[in-house]
Amino acid sequence: MNKIKNDIFLRACRKQPVERTPIWIMRQAGRYLPEYRAIRQKADFLTMCKTPELAAEVTIQPVDIIGVDAAIIFSDILVIPEAMGMKLEMHEGKGPIFHKPIRNENDAKSLKKIDPAKDLKYVLDAVSLTKKELNGRVPLIGFSGSPWTLLTYMVEGKGSKNFSSVKSLIYNNPSLAHSVLSRLADAVTDFLSAKIEAGADAVQIFDTWAGILSQNDFEEFSLQYIEMIVSNIKRKKEPVLYFPKGVHFKLRKLSRCGADVISLDWTMNIGKVREKIGKTVALQGNLDPAVLYAGKEKIKEEANKILGLYGEGSGHIFNLGHGILPDVDPENARYLVKVVKEESGKYHKQSEKA
Repeated sequence: MNKIKNDIFLRACRKQPVERTPIWIMRQAGRYLPEYRAIRQKADFLTMCKTPELAAEVTIQPVDIIGVDAAIIFSDILVIPEAMGMKLEMHEGKGPIFHKPIRNENDAKSLKKIDPAKDLKYVLDAVSLTKKELNGRVPLIGFSGSPWTLLTYMVEGKGSKNFSSVKSLIYNNPSLAHSVLSRLADAVTDFLSAKIEAGADAVQIFDTWAGILSQNDFEEFSLQYIEMIVSNIKRKKEPVLYFPKGVHFKLRKLSRCGADVISLDWTMNIGKVREKIGKTVALQGNLDPAVLYAGKEKIKEEANKILGLYGEGSGHIFNLGHGILPDVDPENARYLVKVVKEESGKYHKQSEKA
């Protein structure tokens, strides 16, 4: 396997000395890029996910075009419920739809235990191919949805504003919710372990809907499963990143979940979070994605604010506080990367001496 030439992202994940702050962007392989849209015209979204050559091509695009310090495999979190037997449709403008959501024990019986090597081989093939084509330029991140976030889609059947169906499930039939969450935790563990075996240098768990839960429900229906997954992933030294969007509480418990990096949404003060848990874990984030609609001066100002709030030393991976928005000008994303690379060095003078 080729040695990674630019390993600054991996070093920051482990809180090792770096010469500047690394940066990548969530949803960086996506429709804001004309190069992505050109490929998307030839194939629908799920076909792209299931065709390793196309997935590899769009995964690498942001490395070439935007200049990020890590690639993240082009895929979708809902490949797991689909592999478990749920028919998934992706509708332009409407998002994902499961026509037969899980609402009772009978629905849950139809979910099968997955073997990633067979049922999700196309993702693992995409990881191996991308790793080969990256040729050691930057690390490759594999990812999965968290059990709780996957469950919300599986129960709601689509995106939701109030999450009434999944909330109804956890309050009226918590044993069924836990049964499915436990099965999902096993699936996520096996999937992320398989991605590492296929060549992923790090893995991220996206808990997009963590913030819809009350504090106690978050611990019961999400965090305990994250802890199980992180402790059971088969890895050597590959970092695990966890993104519990909307979770502003129990930070110390979060920092003890086993993940190496906690990713923050844009509503949090990264400096204050660092004071609380920055000695334990690295932090990722957390520019408001909408800042990329602004002019260059504002982008630079806001990026510098976050760098300044985090302050000196390693353990910061610069990112957005959620995914890049689809109508952002790629030139603005490129400029953000440039700013972080140029402006962050002054925060790492001590690290260089360490």
